[in-house]
Amino acid sequence: MKRAGVRTAGTRPPLTLALPALLAVAFLTLPLLGILVRTEWGELADHLRSPGTVEALKLSLVVSFWALGLSLLLGVPLAWLLARVPFPGKALVRSLVLLPMVLPPTVGGVALLLAFGRRGLLGPWLESTFGIVFPFHTSGAVIAATFVAMPFLVISLEGALGGLRPRYEETAASLGASPVRVFFTVTLPMVAPGLIAGAALTWARALGEFGATITFAGNLPGTTQTLPLQVYLLLQDEPEAATSVSLLLLAIAMGVLIALRGRWTGTPSDRRPRPAPEAGASDTGSSDSGLSESGPSESGPAESAGPESASASASASASASGDPSAPAAAEDKDPERWALHAEVTGFTRLTLDAAPGTTIAVVGPNGAGKTTLLRALLGLTPRAHADLRLGGEDVTALPPHRRHVAWVPQDGALFPHMSALANTAYGLRAQGVARAEARREARTWLDRLGVGPLAHRRPTQLSGGQAQRVALARALAARPRLLVLDEPLAALDQTTRAHVRHTLRTHLAGFGGVCLIVTHDPVEAVSLADRVLVLDEGRALQDATPVEVTRHPRSPWVARMLGRNAWPGTATPEGLALSGGGTLVATDPPPAGTPALAIVAPEAVSVHRERPEGSPRNVWPGTVREITASGSRLRVLITSDRAPDLVAEITPQSAAELGLADGVRVWTSVKATEATIVPL
Repeated sequence: MKRAGVRTAGTRPPLTLALPALLAVAFLTLPLLGILVRTEWGELADHLRSPGTVEALKLSLVVSFWALGLSLLLGVPLAWLLARVPFPGKALVRSLVLLPMVLPPTVGGVALLLAFGRRGLLGPWLESTFGIVFPFHTSGAVIAATFVAMPFLVISLEGALGGLRPRYEETAASLGASPVRVFFTVTLPMVAPGLIAGAALTWARALGEFGATITFAGNLPGTTQTLPLQVYLLLQDEPEAATSVSLLLLAIAMGVLIALRGRWTGTPSDRRPRPAPEAGASDTGSSDSGLSESGPSESGPAESAGPESASASASASASASGDPSAPAAAEDKDPERWALHAEVTGFTRLTLDAAPGTTIAVVGPNGAGKTTLLRALLGLTPRAHADLRLGGEDVTALPPHRRHVAWVPQDGALFPHMSALANTAYGLRAQGVARAEARREARTWLDRLGVGPLAHRRPTQLSGGQAQRVALARALAARPRLLVLDEPLAALDQTTRAHVRHTLRTHLAGFGGVCLIVTHDPVEAVSLADRVLVLDEGRALQDATPVEVTRHPRSPWVARMLGRNAWPGTATPEGLALSGGGTLVATDPPPAGTPALAIVAPEAVSVHRERPEGSPRNVWPGTVREITASGSRLRVLITSDRAPDLVAEITPQSAAELGLADGVRVWTSVKATEATIVPL
């Protein structure tokens, strides 16, 4: 496969585009060649060692580095403000940042003179109050260089910040880090390429500044006469020396550009591709830690018996065996407990109460408000507001970093510039725990989750399952009162998901707070949760045990997620008038006129080539539209103009005997006793 942007053999660019492009390259190259050709190479060293040139070079370096420092001090916060904070007039502020880049330098010098000169807007006050005079002073050259160079830093860093997904900063806040700590420990390290690129361009531009400097600060040798001004003077009396000094400035500028290699806007470090796991490394980390979690509790009764028995058996087996991954409750005789009470308003509107130790699976279709609910509890979204109490404390008015609500996003959002151990200790350090103690506790959590031997690795050196375990260890180590997990297992393959699910279930059994897990996986909802909260369009349709939701789902989406046919409609004396057309005869329907949902298991749908005779009360003609494998059986999607689409589950042998294929006309039947009607 050819890489994008690489010209394949046998193709040529159009001449009408190639010729102007070559002329442009020649136009840009010829002036540089002029300097190289006209340089007196034999006298180059003497020209550069002359007292005036050395003095101007020293002054240029002083001015450019002071300008860089001032640009970093003012420009970094400004870039963050433009990239992260919405405010009125942002477009105007960005235009002001860009203005010095397009403004003629001499005009910029005049503007500075009228603002900070002795007769300017602030100049008289600065001189009378502080004795500060910028014109004809080195500080004036610094101000001029900063004015024209700082935009390069702001634009470069803003681009890098714009490419950095906010979830890293939000995750850090959920671990207890203040906004300032997040900025210096997470944001800046992750946008370091953009910051370095902007700083290099800023320094190079300040080193070469001429117009604004000579107009505002003057041209005093040893005070404001920088190297570009020295070139200007040398051109009048010593053009050969001017050419040599110009070559020096050209070499410095080209050196900066070559070092940057075109990274004008930088690249956040989270965009680096993740290497494949090392040969022989287990995706779950068991090969590194010596732990194996593929015993009966993975695929046996604990996986399918429901959340209560699963959690109990996992906890019991861990405690009995002395497994180092046993829940924290096994070590703490009287762990702290935090109940949850939340009144959520806005797009998502519901009341949520949960006792300590409760795990709630939040399910629903895309756009139902699941993530909005989590972000409202975290205090990270304007779409919804949560009046939140954790234990006996009302945390509604607290910022995210003081709520003790830890968040694990779908991809874990591990900080790529930190090791697994530093990631795990981050929340403890943010809460003021001493470094040594934080690292000891972090290592304990990594050991519990079976990834202790990987503590020294960076996230890019971890597989998906290992990274998810580290992310979970980081959240639990932060001592949260509420744990929210946003599809934490969605990115994992089935085998790894089973391992991580078992580990998660084991540790949630000893968690003293409440855990909310957003998931689209019915196995996760049933095996991990004590309750299932079903959302749709920001409303709670159902909040019940997994067994109740499985048997009597009140949402078509949940019923289909569980693999069942689900048809909404209105109850009639004989059954249900379906919203999609047709009727369904059922036993024990609710009172007539009641909105209800009909649930039919796929295995309860019979498929025939001819109209069936006998007892079935519900018979419809249809057409086979799709056949897919589901374990050892086949799921057949059948459409009909007399009933909603339905799925039947049959054996491969039955499909062969019926001659089923896409487009084949069939008849379907459902017994009245096989249809369950759930009032809505």
